[in-house]
Amino acid sequence: MIKNTPAITTADHTVQRRYEIKYLVSEARAVAVMQFIRPYVRPDRYCKVQPKGAYPIVSLYLDSKDLRLCQESLTGKKNRFKLRIRSYTDDPDYPRFFEIKRRINTVIVKDRAMVVHHEIPGLLSGIGLLAKNKDRNGETLAQFQLYRNSLIAGPVLLVRYQRQAFEGIADRRLRVTFDRDLCCKTTSVAEVGLDGQGWQRYGIGGVILEIKFTDHYPVWLGRMVKYFDLQQQSLSKYARSAKKACLSGFCAPEIPVRTYRL
Repeated sequence: MIKNTPAITTADHTVQRRYEIKYLVSEARAVAVMQFIRPYVRPDRYCKVQPKGAYPIVSLYLDSKDLRLCQESLTGKKNRFKLRIRSYTDDPDYPRFFEIKRRINTVIVKDRAMVVHHEIPGLLSGIGLLAKNKDRNGETLAQFQLYRNSLIAGPVLLVRYQRQAFEGIADRRLRVTFDRDLCCKTTSVAEVGLDGQGWQRYGIGGVILEIKFTDHYPVWLGRMVKYFDLQQQSLSKYARSAKKACLSGFCAPEIPVRTYRL
């Protein structure tokens, strides 16, 4: 049901400026971390209504023919961005979200615009854009189009996973998420869907634990990191999935194998 699906709001546009710290942990450690954080967080409102306490996310990533955005992520370029279209369901009545996710040094800035799913092909080609340019939602779509045109970017990869999300009790802007079952498939079609054939599961060796906060890093998080000896990593789901897809022969052009580490 739509009411059980995350991220639909009365506003069409969201801007978030925050910090993101990622770790790769085993399933056993992920369970232990969840026990540790329980006094400080609670499941977010979307996980609460899911039978297994987690919800699906699927993102369609756009990139240039030489996968420039992917390579910038793999090489650790400090100032970079991603272009993606995100969904949480295959329900055609539920909106999709155009997102520009920028990294400026260590700060993450995300702009998001809500669209109807059947508008996606047209918006990627510029059709109907002017009609939406009168609000902040339209401003984000116009900026997305500008980035897309500058790269001549198109759909290259779908990435899907299950997210278990918690929010701070004292500060709801604090989020701790656990992402599992990472899958991807290459595509050149402007469609965002969870189902269908061609999905490949590339084991990443554990669960992606992510801490997201604004200007306040709680003391208890520092204790958690120290207690579990967590080592921060660069864990781009898009870049890792694209890399492994190329190594498996599912995409072109190939990303140089020896240049980057997964």
